[in-house]
Amino acid sequence: MDQRLQPISSELQISNVIPALSPSTRRVLQGNPAISQKNYSNNAFNDDLISSISNPDINVAVYNKHNEVVFANGDSSPNFHEFHDNYKIEKVHQNGRAVLMTYQKVRSNRNGKITGYIIVANQMSYYNSLMKNLLKWMIGISIVAIIVFIGIAFIIVRNIVNPIKEMSKVAHKVNENPTSDVRIRDFHRNDEVEELATSFNKMLDRMQGYIDQQKEFVGDVSHELRTPVAVIEGHLNMLERWGKDDPEILNESLKASLQEAKRMQHLIQEMLDLTRAEQIDVQYPNAVTRVSEVLGRVVNNMAMVHKDFSIQLDIDDLPADTEIQIYQGHLEQILVILIDNGIKYSTDRKQINVSADLFDNEVHIIVQDFGEGISKENQSKIFNRFYRVDKARTRERGGNGLGLSIAQKLVTSYHGTISVDSVEGQGSQFKITFPALSKREAKKLKKRSSKIEKM
Repeated sequence: MDQRLQPISSELQISNVIPALSPSTRRVLQGNPAISQKNYSNNAFNDDLISSISNPDINVAVYNKHNEVVFANGDSSPNFHEFHDNYKIEKVHQNGRAVLMTYQKVRSNRNGKITGYIIVANQMSYYNSLMKNLLKWMIGISIVAIIVFIGIAFIIVRNIVNPIKEMSKVAHKVNENPTSDVRIRDFHRNDEVEELATSFNKMLDRMQGYIDQQKEFVGDVSHELRTPVAVIEGHLNMLERWGKDDPEILNESLKASLQEAKRMQHLIQEMLDLTRAEQIDVQYPNAVTRVSEVLGRVVNNMAMVHKDFSIQLDIDDLPADTEIQIYQGHLEQILVILIDNGIKYSTDRKQINVSADLFDNEVHIIVQDFGEGISKENQSKIFNRFYRVDKARTRERGGNGLGLSIAQKLVTSYHGTISVDSVEGQGSQFKITFPALSKREAKKLKKRSSKIEKM
């Protein structure tokens, strides 16, 4: 519109503004149709100015220099007020609606003087409607997104919290009753929660194992110590009544009491060894031992103590640098128990053979005696606590029935196996198997052990 009014050099008036606004307007003032017949099909909607000022959202007013309206496209004209710049746009609010006001000074392109003013008020109905609809859609989408997010968050949190609640319930039950066998169920999920539940169950199993060990230890002690305590008490009562004045009876009672006291001491030590054997993974998790060195040392020591026995060692098929994961003292204890057991039950042939080899990445150690042997029926029971094939003869030889139980516990605690093959009257052969360590595995365990010692 400004460009069409710029050719007017004088002050804007109705007479010069109306013809300048549009060719269609000029044709109307000349008495012709608004649109020529030859351009009827193409130009009906091509006059941008006519399209703009016929828009019901747009109110256009042209003012002259005396602030008089010389053109308006509606019943109401936008109000005029002074402005300094040639061009000004501002947004105002009318009747609670945003209206975009545009102010433009019209200057003649001939002399550059101000000839009038153009004021355009855009009601922005479409814009306002679009913004309202957009706001509604945004609010709706936001509400739906919040609901979906809350739902997903609820599912995720419930999926995490429910297992934790279940673990808490199990912990409370175990706290109320430490002997309870209640455990956390399998959640069937491969994540940290499943790993935590598995670790929690393993911890409860270990704790239950310690409780069972304690109960078993107390029960065994009370059972096995009852006899020697009764024997000592009987001798003391006899001495108190009348035996103290008889030197022979006094001497006999003292010897018997001392013998029973020593047996009690030996029994308690064996039971403590058995209890410790069940906690190997806590005490010696990184121990490494060279098998040939321990075998040679134990066989030499036992041969020195039992000079009436021939204790032979054969380790030709065992590489000298073969190592297994076991505490050195425990391997010595196992060998001493088996050799001592063979010596106790030997008959006429006083010979013990100890051999070892490496086969299929496993270390095999065999302790063979030529004594009484063990029946098929008893072979499956000899590793039970306090089991004795012949209780009377075993008691005479100083056995408590715990040696083989200790050996078995030590072997299985180090992921090994122990078995017996025996024929009555010909002797027994005990076989121990341990997984051999590679050089890399042995080095890794030694490194861990060294770090723990430095801490």
